[in-house]
Amino acid sequence: MARDPMSALTLVREWMRTDWRAFFAELRQHRPVFVTPAFTVVTRFADVTEVLSHEEVFTVRAFGPRLEAALGGPFMLSRDATPMNWREKGLMQVMLPPQDAADVRGLAGRIADEALDAAAPRGRIEAVGELFRHVALRVCGEYFGFPGPDPATLSRWTRAVITDGFANFQGDLEIQAESVRAGGEMLRYLRGLLAERRAALEAGRVPPDDVFTRLIRTTLPAGVDVGDERMLINMAGLPLGFVESGPGAMTEAVEQIMLRPRVRAEAADAAAEPDPARFDRYVWEALRFNPFFKLLPRVCERDHVLAAGTPRRTVIPAGTFVLAAPASAMFDPDVVEEPDEFRLDRPGHHRLYFGHGHHACLGVHPARVVICEVVRRLLRRPGVRLLPAPEGTIVRAHGVFPDRFVLGLGRDGEEA
Repeated sequence: MARDPMSALTLVREWMRTDWRAFFAELRQHRPVFVTPAFTVVTRFADVTEVLSHEEVFTVRAFGPRLEAALGGPFMLSRDATPMNWREKGLMQVMLPPQDAADVRGLAGRIADEALDAAAPRGRIEAVGELFRHVALRVCGEYFGFPGPDPATLSRWTRAVITDGFANFQGDLEIQAESVRAGGEMLRYLRGLLAERRAALEAGRVPPDDVFTRLIRTTLPAGVDVGDERMLINMAGLPLGFVESGPGAMTEAVEQIMLRPRVRAEAADAAAEPDPARFDRYVWEALRFNPFFKLLPRVCERDHVLAAGTPRRTVIPAGTFVLAAPASAMFDPDVVEEPDEFRLDRPGHHRLYFGHGHHACLGVHPARVVICEVVRRLLRRPGVRLLPAPEGTIVRAHGVFPDRFVLGLGRDGEEA
């Protein structure tokens, strides 16, 4: 750090991307709050949840302005502790109720089986594009009511906006411009879709029973009405929060299950049962070993004493760029028993895949059943297996987003 700070920071970033478990283990033991000139990494479970629970101190200013530039206005994920957050998050939670989960799970399972049936004669499937992302885009269309002009366009929009918000670490102006273009196209499309839905309702035609129709039909009390533009920005947020993270989680969970022969056999047995409850635990434990979002960025708005009253006590100065590391927190031995073991009995509150606190995932109920059911349908197929490199290697865009992951299918090539 003293001799060549930029090289040191590059090395740290590379460790967090490729050798994160060993790196975070060392930090948790020796430097649980790791300060560099560019950012501060928080690694212990208690400290990570403290950062994520203090939204007025640790804000989303790190990425919020980029989301707002793309969407043309404030969004609940781009602001902290405002009346808009409480009002619009509450509204969208009503639109995405837990009781939808069973139907959404059935929808995801049917789409997954169709894709797997189509791929079976070839003996392999490109799991990201043909299965994971394919299901996510169809769920956006059939459950959210936001299909896009076509799946490829919706996919392009979400990738452009999320890349700028969460993977454009160098502030590349071309990436930012593409995000703004994509967001503008997305909102123009939604305005047209809103007009079509309203015309159908006025003509007495019955529109699909999806989230978008629920929003259009909802009448709110005076002074609470969010207005058309706010409604459309919240609709745009649904695929932004799902089309990248959902397939990303499926990819990581499948690879981690397949890398463990005993776990793979047990998970396949559980997948064959009619009740999916026993199977889902395999997905969540597998994902702990390589969560899709390993770091959550925040900006410290005022001096804050982190881990006060403990030996880790650290003053975080105002203006610090903070990376809370849920991937590290889920291996903290002070909280997670036998963290290096694959165990199915872990309590749900140890899972930080959907965030924590003020910005915890809005669509957690549909998201988790889609992730688990698609993986379950895949594991029910005979002979599903990893393929040798390079064909079976996960290819990632920007080092973050899975773009290609080829798996073998069918008994003829099944590994011993």
